[in-house]
Amino acid sequence: MKIYDLSQEVFSSRVFPGDPSPRRRPVSSMEEGKACNLTEVTMGTHNSTHMDAPRHFYKDGRTIDQLDLQKCVGPCKVIAHSGKLLPETVEQALADGTKRLLIKGEIEITLEAARKMTEMELWFLGVEGLTVGPMKNPMPVHLELLGHEVVILESTLMGEVLEGSYFLVSAPVKYGGIDGAQARPLLLDFEG
Repeated sequence: MKIYDLSQEVFSSRVFPGDPSPRRRPVSSMEEGKACNLTEVTMGTHNSTHMDAPRHFYKDGRTIDQLDLQKCVGPCKVIAHSGKLLPETVEQALADGTKRLLIKGEIEITLEAARKMTEMELWFLGVEGLTVGPMKNPMPVHLELLGHEVVILESTLMGEVLEGSYFLVSAPVKYGGIDGAQARPLLLDFEG
């Protein structure tokens, strides 16, 4: 079995414009004679590889600790694409009943493509970019997907992953009552 770690290292990861950058501060250090090492970490909920909950764009939407984890674990398809993602490509990718989709490459998901995803009852969408929507205006695509409770995974690394079928394990950190959380998604290739 081969395991692909799709997560970015937190402190060196790209940050969405306007979001806080992750920071760390030693609280206790063995080098200074303390009994253990302990670090304080501060960051935004959408830093590094992370998952969005409906609360990210919906005032009363589900929070990250309320996500249906069944959507986050199971068979998954990886496709490669670059540029605008159109409904036709989505339809082709999901025609076999795929419920969890990872898209490798620098893409811009159109609102029409997002609507096709929800129409075809996609459960989980992961991308390499900082956002599933266009950088200039990501809100409409988020509203479409999160409004249908599609789990969103952003800022992944899929450089070594080939197109094909895998088993996905991706759960967010269990922060109570908030809009998103970091995740460490793993793709399992049982034949690799």
